[in-house]
Amino acid sequence: MEKARPLWANPLQFVFACISYAVGLGNVWRFPYLCQMYGGGSFLVPYVIMLIVEGMPLLYLELAVGQRMRQGSIGAWRTVSPYLGGVGLASVVVSFFLSTYYNIINAWAFWYLFHSFQEPLPWAVCPLNDNRTGYDEECEKASSTQYFWYRKTLNISPSIQDSGRVQWEPALCLVLAWLVVYLCILRGTETTGKVVYFTALLPYCVLIIYLVRGLTLHGATNGLAYMFTPKLEQLGNPKAWINAATQIFFSLGLGFGSLIAFASYNEPSNNCQKHAVIVSLINSATSIFASIVTFSIYGFKATFNYESCLNKVILLLTNAFDLEDGFLTTSNLEQVKGYLASAFPDKYSEVLPQMKNCSLQSELATAVQGTGLSFIVYTEAIKNMEVSQLWSVLYFFMLLMLGIGSMLGNTAAILTPLTDSKVISSHLPKEAISGLVCLVNCVIGLVFTMESGNYWFDIFNDYAATLSLLLIVLVETIAVCYVYGLRRFESDLKAMTGRALSWYWKAMWAGVSPLLIVSLFVFYLSDYILTGTLQYQAWDAVQGQLVTKDYPPYALAIIGLLVAASIMCIPLVALGTFVTRCLKRGDTPPVA
Repeated sequence: MEKARPLWANPLQFVFACISYAVGLGNVWRFPYLCQMYGGGSFLVPYVIMLIVEGMPLLYLELAVGQRMRQGSIGAWRTVSPYLGGVGLASVVVSFFLSTYYNIINAWAFWYLFHSFQEPLPWAVCPLNDNRTGYDEECEKASSTQYFWYRKTLNISPSIQDSGRVQWEPALCLVLAWLVVYLCILRGTETTGKVVYFTALLPYCVLIIYLVRGLTLHGATNGLAYMFTPKLEQLGNPKAWINAATQIFFSLGLGFGSLIAFASYNEPSNNCQKHAVIVSLINSATSIFASIVTFSIYGFKATFNYESCLNKVILLLTNAFDLEDGFLTTSNLEQVKGYLASAFPDKYSEVLPQMKNCSLQSELATAVQGTGLSFIVYTEAIKNMEVSQLWSVLYFFMLLMLGIGSMLGNTAAILTPLTDSKVISSHLPKEAISGLVCLVNCVIGLVFTMESGNYWFDIFNDYAATLSLLLIVLVETIAVCYVYGLRRFESDLKAMTGRALSWYWKAMWAGVSPLLIVSLFVFYLSDYILTGTLQYQAWDAVQGQLVTKDYPPYALAIIGLLVAASIMCIPLVALGTFVTRCLKRGDTPPVA
């Protein structure tokens, strides 16, 4: 069986597959947000510590298990113990949920990419109203980038209860995204191994190009100074440490079964310890590198908005007080405002409500993550660049490469256990299994192209893979150290690779990492309990901004099902295995 198992063409191909999977959208749209929220440069301290005590050890554990057992997640954990098959099944369920909603991001990236060839960019200006006498009211209250995202891309409904209909253009983009994924996974490692060279390397090429461009933009230094100026008081904030641990955990893709699946196609003698360290370091370095790019762009956007705000104030005061053109400048604005306020108090008080409070710091402090950063903040910066179409094409092409690279890992976590199954693989060829998985995911994913689709996307993104993954990885660590046995696993690794396991890995696996996961689990659980009624951000077209609303009862029920669907696999499979074994022995299972 082992001889018949497909293998990576070389170790480098495996490393690229892991990098392509681990380095994803989270590096671009979540890590910069966390830096902004938790002290800029000082956030790197808890981040690096969590990388050492959590990221590297748990990544090495999953790679070692996959390489040793040479099976997908279900088979691998069933080999560790027949009662642990549910751990692998839980990973597959979480990966299925992730694949279902994650590919809609690639669909949105395709949508923006196709629109990037227009002159001007469609999100650069507001459309005219129906009477063609002015701009659309909703767009004027929001902004052209927000309008294009919420109205033209999502055509979002006012609440999750208003489902609306499927939007055919995003739906076609979703079908295209799944077709691309299918072509990449068509023959397993044979096709995936070639694709990962592009999905792993091309984003770095684009990021380097963007870095050169970003550093030359007006105001880029403001963003970089904001990022690297440490706020040391944040080191005492427990949320900074918790978010650093969470970012490392989810950024590496632990618990999904993808890393186990990739490692199962390795030669048994492969040095997976070295590869775990390499992938961890590259992933974290990419996050920091992407943050430098993001904050240079962010500094440009903030400076542009700040200066635009000042120019509006200057124009307002010049017209209101009939000042000479060019007399009022950004350098003497505050001084002249003080003079006008004292010399003409009545008139100044009439103009004051129309004046915006312009602040560069408040512009830089506006924290945005996720789709808001990728499809609103970045597009707002891109529209103000010279040759904006070129930068838009490059940016959304990079997003596509990052998204597709992560999707290859997500689908591998589902397909490997299916193709390992003798029952399924004996009836269906690999291409048919891949096609069915993509088809089912695509059909379910159409939910996210409805008018309320973005609200369901947020539900899946926030709840489908948080508590579940923490529990899965906790059980994985306990299973290796205390069920299979750490000494036994150590001797297996030495027999495979010829290298002894150092004290560092054993200490992390047996004690530090599990305690850290338990702490994260408790934090998430208590956070959900203390939050009370779960809420979401809904788009109000009348106000042209997001408003907070409570989830309806049926949405809360679906959130509960998303969490329970994967977690319950672990005890149910263990119970089923126990009952089956008792029945085979002819015993009657004891009644509690």
